[in-house]
Amino acid sequence: MAAMGNDFLWVETDEPHASRRREILAVHPEIKELFGPDSWAFSKIVAAVGIQIWAATLLNDASLLKITVVAYFFGSFLNHNLFLAIHELSHNLAFSTPIYNRLLGIFANLPIGVPMSVTFQKYHLEHHRYQGVDGIDMDIPSYTEGHVVSNTFCKMLWVLLQLFFYAFRPLVLNPKPPGLWEASNFLVQLTFDATLLYFCGWKSFAYLILATFLGGGMHPMAGHFISEHYVFQKGQETYSYYGPLNMLTWSVGYHNEHHDFPRIPGSKLHKVKKIAPEFYEGFSYYKSWSQVIYMYIMDRTVGPFSRIKRKPHSSRREKKD
Repeated sequence: MAAMGNDFLWVETDEPHASRRREILAVHPEIKELFGPDSWAFSKIVAAVGIQIWAATLLNDASLLKITVVAYFFGSFLNHNLFLAIHELSHNLAFSTPIYNRLLGIFANLPIGVPMSVTFQKYHLEHHRYQGVDGIDMDIPSYTEGHVVSNTFCKMLWVLLQLFFYAFRPLVLNPKPPGLWEASNFLVQLTFDATLLYFCGWKSFAYLILATFLGGGMHPMAGHFISEHYVFQKGQETYSYYGPLNMLTWSVGYHNEHHDFPRIPGSKLHKVKKIAPEFYEGFSYYKSWSQVIYMYIMDRTVGPFSRIKRKPHSSRREKKD
């Protein structure tokens, strides 16, 4: 019986997306017409924030059981949608002016309960620029995670708590000094949380926090954390998901397409595959994020080490800067 690896999958090659982007644009230059902000992004974010805050106020006197049930089956979808809206905003895909995207990101952050939008952008852009590079790409689990999460039970716990690992891993392994924008994000979020607690009580706040962390654990939408880059098919580094949950997740499932063209908003990523199908037909892909979570937990050969890594050569950094 095959066993789980005890190290990452080290390669000497560069990440595949920059070269594929050049190849696709050489054949299909019309894809550049898809670049630019999503004109509906602002409206969609305002609607999601409004609905989630409204739901929180309605639950100010509900039982903890009801709060938990509503948080998992309703609020988690909204908060995960807002998390992925922040992902979209980190690429400046709501407005052409970066500062407007940052401000909207801080607003979208409100129902999530914990300040993260500004910090997320810093680390996420490095994930794109230095995909798989050791010590820089904080999307990859730590060695501690790899050695401890080595069986089915531990993988199940890891999935339940993966949002905590996702949030705290970069702060421990690659800390960055906070700046004015982080301070603004923190103060706005703290003011919102305190206001909600004062006027609506702790149950409304608990609903938002539960919606965030339940939606980031053993939840269908959280399957994208695993499906995007965990290697289930030898030799393939990034995987797309072509299923119905793309409608609620800013089409983050089109992940090969997104890494190939991060300047294209989620609402148009499906057009990339339609315009240039010959560049995507050979890749493995998923139709169910829930199935991905099940596969990750039950497959004895897959775990936190099932990620491709590269050494941080200075030449690679200089080439991409």
